[in-house]
Amino acid sequence: MAAQWTTLVIDAQDPGSLASFWAAALRWDRHPTDPTDGSVVVADPDRRLPILLFLPTQETKARKNRVHLDVNPMGCDQQEELERLVGLGAREVDIGQRSTAWVVLADPEGNEFCLLQRRLD
Repeated sequence: MAAQWTTLVIDAQDPGSLASFWAAALRWDRHPTDPTDGSVVVADPDRRLPILLFLPTQETKARKNRVHLDVNPMGCDQQEELERLVGLGAREVDIGQRSTAWVVLADPEGNEFCLLQRRLD
């Protein structure tokens, strides 16, 4: 027997807005807010991958994430995907990465993630 990874939990001051950003960024489905706790789920349409669960918090992000997502451009090059993600509300950030093949971005609440160079089709 082994454990299976099923969920990545992300604390958010505005779970609905952050879930909407990630649903658009990944082209996944955003599910309705849970009225009992304010959480929001984002899941891939085929339900094969772990879900993103956004939970409400009052805390603000204070420092660099210890865990982050890496995403690849699909059906376009890195620059095109960068422009799309920035248009959705991401912003480029400098965390001391120097010259790299990936681009470090932050989502609307400041959580870092990387846009890799390798295109997936």
